[in-house]
Amino acid sequence: MLLALWLALAACSSGEKPTLVEDASPDAAPAKTQGACDDVDPGEHLVAEATTDGPIAIYDAPRATTPSTSLANPKLINDDPNAPVPLVFLVKEAPSTDDCDWINVYLPVRPNGSTGWVRRDDVKVSKHDYRIEVHLGAFNLKVFEGDEIILDAPIAIARDNTPTPGGLYYTTELIQPPDPDTVYGSYAYGLSGYSEVLESFNGGPGQLGIHGTNEPDKIGTKVSSGCIRLRNEDIEQLADTLPLGVPVEIFEQ
Repeated sequence: MLLALWLALAACSSGEKPTLVEDASPDAAPAKTQGACDDVDPGEHLVAEATTDGPIAIYDAPRATTPSTSLANPKLINDDPNAPVPLVFLVKEAPSTDDCDWINVYLPVRPNGSTGWVRRDDVKVSKHDYRIEVHLGAFNLKVFEGDEIILDAPIAIARDNTPTPGGLYYTTELIQPPDPDTVYGSYAYGLSGYSEVLESFNGGPGQLGIHGTNEPDKIGTKVSSGCIRLRNEDIEQLADTLPLGVPVEIFEQ
C-alpha cells in the first residue's frame, strides 16, 4: 500500500525520506487551464486542484449551504507535516453552463467511488487526455494519451487474500523514494481508492497505489497487499509524462 511508504522507507533507509514530486510531469507540456464552464473535448478529463491552504469544504449538492465534510489541503502523508502533497480531485462531470460556480468531483476517501461538490473558487481546473487501464486477470496495464497507447506493460498484482478492488480511481500524488532498491522501486503513485480488506497497513490507511519494484522477476505474479507493481523503467516513463488526476480504471478480470 502506498501511504505506508513514508514509514517503511524511514525504517530502512538510514533516516532518508522520500522526495515528494511536486511537478508530476516535469518533461510534459503543462496541462491547459480551464476557464469557467469551457467545453471539454471527447477523451479529455478535468482535474480540480485546491488553491488555498486549509480545509476545503465538500458539499452533498450544488448550492448547499452547509458542507457535509472537508478535506485538508495540503494532504499530509501519514499525518507527517514534512510530507505535504496538493489535494487534487478528478472531476466527475464538467460544470453545467448554467452554473459555473460548482464542480462535481470524485473524492479520495472511503468508501471507494465517493463523490461530492466543491466551489469553483476553491480550486484551479485544468484538463488532460491521459487515462490508465489495469486488467488484473491479464497482469496488464495500459496508458492512453487520447486514443494512443503510450505504455503497454506487464504488472504484478495483489495476493488473493488482499485483493485490489475494481473500479474507477485517479492518481493523487507521486512520490520518489530515496533508494529505488526497495519494494516501491523508483516511483510510487497514490490512488484515490483504498483496500476493502485492510483498514490500515504499516501505519497508513490502506491506500491503493501503482509503484515500481526491486523484484522485477515477480512481475506477472500475485505478490502485493493491494498495489499494482510495474518495472522501474515503466513507472519512470509515467513519472516523466503524467500529471496528477489521471483516471485509473481497474478491471478485476
